[in-house]
Amino acid sequence: MKKKITIIGSGFSSLAAACYLAKSGHDVTVFEKNNTIGGRARQLTKNGFTFDIGPTWYWMPDVFERFFADFNTKPSDFYQLEKLNPAYSVYYGKDDYITIEDTLDKIAIAFEKEEPGSSKTLQKFINKAQDNYNVAIKDLVYNPGVSPFELVTTETFKKIGQFFSTIKKDVRKEFKNERLVTILEFPVLFLGAKPSDTPSFYSFMNYADFGLGTFHPKKGMYQVILAMETLAKSLDVTIKTNAPIEKILVVNKVASGVISNGETYLSDVVLSGADYHHTETLLDPEYKQYSQAYWSSKTFAPSSLLFYVGFDKKIKNVNHHTLFFDVDFEKHAESIYDKPAWPENPLFYASFPSITDSHAAPEGKEAGIFLIPLAPGLKDNTKLRMTYFSKIMDRFETLTSQKVREHILFKESFCVNDFVKDYNSYKGNAYGMANTLLQTAFLRPKLKSKKVNNLYFTGQLTVPGPGVPPSLISGKLVAELINKHHTT
Repeated sequence: MKKKITIIGSGFSSLAAACYLAKSGHDVTVFEKNNTIGGRARQLTKNGFTFDIGPTWYWMPDVFERFFADFNTKPSDFYQLEKLNPAYSVYYGKDDYITIEDTLDKIAIAFEKEEPGSSKTLQKFINKAQDNYNVAIKDLVYNPGVSPFELVTTETFKKIGQFFSTIKKDVRKEFKNERLVTILEFPVLFLGAKPSDTPSFYSFMNYADFGLGTFHPKKGMYQVILAMETLAKSLDVTIKTNAPIEKILVVNKVASGVISNGETYLSDVVLSGADYHHTETLLDPEYKQYSQAYWSSKTFAPSSLLFYVGFDKKIKNVNHHTLFFDVDFEKHAESIYDKPAWPENPLFYASFPSITDSHAAPEGKEAGIFLIPLAPGLKDNTKLRMTYFSKIMDRFETLTSQKVREHILFKESFCVNDFVKDYNSYKGNAYGMANTLLQTAFLRPKLKSKKVNNLYFTGQLTVPGPGVPPSLISGKLVAELINKHHTT
């Protein structure tokens, strides 16, 4: 039976859910508080430059293909995808970096040069990671996190030990070279936790990195959002922007609609892809599932200090994605997870999409995105932002042997306060709740409310976890759950 469904938010998970629910015949309306859709995946355009404000890495292309295939389409129907070579480079000192290319064979050569004998070890490590990827991405993550028994399969039983060891232990058992270790530990940062707190099973991220590679959609990651919008509208989804939700209406413990801009919109089902913690503040207290103590006790993915910089010249000695690991990784991680504080010497990441994509900057100029991971909930002000911009610019110029400051046309920043203001993000976190052992699958906040009938959730704080591909999957999972309970 056709249901009227309200969806809060228009990020990847919300748009995915909207497409699946509309395909099932429901009447779907999406409400977005900002003036453009995409949630965290928005764009900044200025003086001929275009920046992805949010995600800049396109990993796990098979997940995107699987999503579009569910609607008899494919990514190439909407946007042009390019595999990056090099995928990225990692700086460890002045003019001292390792380049990660686009095939495992090439990466093995780089490893062998760094640590003789490591190429064979790498091949075994990635084979194991690929096996985990096949189990996780093709099977486990497409479960709704309702029961612990979803994790119990013949394949996962064989891998039980990997849920109780960690990425850090496994990597360091096989590799002794600290530079190679940091490269192998880096991908799990997308899961929002330290390698020492991330179960070994998540080594499938290494296969996503080295086995599948890194891609770039022409004109930026926002093209994926626009593709999903086109698909949603072809399925008759209604999308309202500048439409913040003030309250979720509940009658007799049943979600009955929302109030937006003072107007009431009634519906049979309410689905929120907005921040889970924020969504529960839209309910009367007796309908909240999780207390403030619950949220405070959880490990959240980092926040970020981001800079979007327009340069009047091309930047040398960098790639589309460049990581700067020339300082102590452990100390920076400690300032994020153990003793939250602004890091004294931060690691940082830089993206120069205009190296690959002429749409990102005017000819002869460069678009630069700089990111420093931070603990969520930190004090944030203009003075701190500028202090840290100066820190990373000093190091950037030294490490890459070039002067860039005098070539800055403009810079815009985005940090903790902006994540809260623009996305209602809990403590200003950038990408949800971390995937630690005790925050995996059925141990994450639920897709279906336990206290309010017809109220559902999707996105990075629920199943399966942080990141763009998991968000697409989350939208599919919640749509299936809604259909299960509301299609007769």
